[in-house]
Amino acid sequence: MTGQRSAESVSRPLTRLGPKGIEVVRGDVQAIDQVRRAATVNGRTWTADFLIVALGADFTPEVVPGLAEGGRTFCTLPGAEAVRDALAQFTGGRLVILTAEPAYKCPAAPYEAAMLLESALRRRGLRAHSEVALYAAEPGPMGVAGPAVSAALRQMVEAKGIRYFPQHQISQVDASSRRLTFTNGHDAGYDLLVYVPPHRAPAVVREGGLGAENGWIPVDRHTLATRFDRVYAIGDVTGIPLKLGKPLPKAGVFAHAQAEVVARNVAREITGRGSPAAFDGRGQCFVETGDGRAGFGGGSFYTEPLPQITLHRAARHWHVGKVLFEKSWLWRWF
Repeated sequence: MTGQRSAESVSRPLTRLGPKGIEVVRGDVQAIDQVRRAATVNGRTWTADFLIVALGADFTPEVVPGLAEGGRTFCTLPGAEAVRDALAQFTGGRLVILTAEPAYKCPAAPYEAAMLLESALRRRGLRAHSEVALYAAEPGPMGVAGPAVSAALRQMVEAKGIRYFPQHQISQVDASSRRLTFTNGHDAGYDLLVYVPPHRAPAVVREGGLGAENGWIPVDRHTLATRFDRVYAIGDVTGIPLKLGKPLPKAGVFAHAQAEVVARNVAREITGRGSPAAFDGRGQCFVETGDGRAGFGGGSFYTEPLPQITLHRAARHWHVGKVLFEKSWLWRWF
C-alpha cells in the first residue's frame, strides 16, 4: 500500500504444496452438500470423508452506492497496489480512511492503514499540506478487545494528528464531487479515499443451508465442528459469539490456530492416536504505526465477561518481530 514491499516478497506459489502430498484444485466453489460432504468446483463434484470449509468472507463494496467508484481498498492485493499508485500521484489535500461497516477482517487494519499512510505523507514532505481523517462505523477501535485496548489504540492514532470520527457509517459516496454521506446525517469531502468494504459470507454458504441467519457458519467454539457430521469450518467464514455480545474477530491468527486444532482432531479420528485438541480463543497481532515501529497485542478472547487483552506500546523491536514472523511462517509452510 505504501510501496515499501512488493507482492513477490510476501507471497508464495501454491504449487509448492504439491511435494507435501497436497492436491490443489483451483476454481469456483459452486455448491456444498454438507450432508454428503461434497463440493462442486468448476462443474466437478468432489466427495470427502472430512470436509473443512475455509472460504473466508467476501468483500461487497457494491452495497454502498459509489464506494467502489470513489475510492480504493487496501484489503486486496490489486486494491493495495491501486492505493500505492494513487498515493504516488497525491500532492496534498484530504486523505480519508473509512470502515464501511462495524465488523470486518483484522480489527486493527484500518487504524494501521491510517498511521502508515500518515507516515508515508511525512516521508514525502506532504504532511503539512494534508489532512488525514479516519471515519469509523464502529464506536471505537478494536472494541472486541475491551475498553482499555480500544482507548490505547485511539490514542496511538490521534497522537499522529489523525482526525478520528467514530460512529460514522457510510451510506453513499459521490465520486464526481468527492463527497461522503453518512447514516448519521453528516457529510464530508475528500481528495483521496481509502476504505474497508462491507463483508458478507460467500453466497455458496449463505444459500446452501450451511450458514446461520446472518450468513456465517455456526461452529463449536473449541472444536470448530458444524452441526453436520465430520464437517468443520474455520477462519473468517465462521461466526463465534463472545460473552460481551460481539463475535470473535475475523483474523488470520485465529484461522491458523483453528486449522491446527481441526487437523489434529481429524488425524486423531483417522489414526486413533494422539490427544484431542481444542481452540482456546487466544490470539495476538502486531499493530503497525509507521516509521518502522509497531505495537503488539494479545491475549484470550474467550475470557468472560470480557476478553483479557494486553496492548504493548509501539517500538522498533515489535516491527522487526513482525517481519521475522512473516519470513519464518513462509519458510515453514512454503
